[in-house]
Amino acid sequence: MASGYLPFDVAKPFADDIWIMDGPEIRFMGLPFSTRATLVRMSDGRVWVHSPIRRNAAAEASIRSLGSVGHLIAPNWIHYAYVDEWAKSHPDARIWAAPGVSDRARKKGIPFPDAASLGDVNPWSGEIETLFVEGSGIHKECVFFHHASKTLILTDLIENFEPSQLRPPFRWLVQAAGIAHPDGQIPPDMALSFRKGRPSLRAAILQMLDWEPEKVIVAHGKCYEADGVKELRRAFRRVLR
Repeated sequence: MASGYLPFDVAKPFADDIWIMDGPEIRFMGLPFSTRATLVRMSDGRVWVHSPIRRNAAAEASIRSLGSVGHLIAPNWIHYAYVDEWAKSHPDARIWAAPGVSDRARKKGIPFPDAASLGDVNPWSGEIETLFVEGSGIHKECVFFHHASKTLILTDLIENFEPSQLRPPFRWLVQAAGIAHPDGQIPPDMALSFRKGRPSLRAAILQMLDWEPEKVIVAHGKCYEADGVKELRRAFRRVLR
């Protein structure tokens, strides 16, 4: 497996009212990527689910133990494959998607429910902040900051793969790409997508730093459980200089 973050389909505590749930790999452009959902229990007791992983009985039971599903989030143009199956099992949940997700799903023939756009909308202001980061290319990602736990929730803007958790040749590829722990960074292909939008990317990073996160969750690889501001400055150093 490309992901060694066992057990799968189980909510693992990360911070106060935040859990991560790891799943098996999914293929993207022929390469194996680990999957990870982030779960936040909101003040109303409902669960906010970021980048849902596969749905099965174990994952369903684990999330239901935290509360009812209130929100399902597709944060960028890649992380949406399992939203539809969760939406069908939780018809009262609201669906939110980064701009372009619905169109991409339709082009790929992947079912995707009607969703509200996350663009400049911040539906959870004061509890979870939302920041839309758009490159000049295809990459568009919404990042989130959970105030109470001072946790920043990213998807692909930083990838921090642990080589020990990977099999060859993917292990060597992530090292060559500069997205291996302990020096995870913005992936080179995504950095290119911001080549004409570098000022807006830099402004977004400065906003993330202004939030002063203590922890940072990433979708792929090892998360940062401390020194969040320091890790952001390190990972985005080429953009900030």
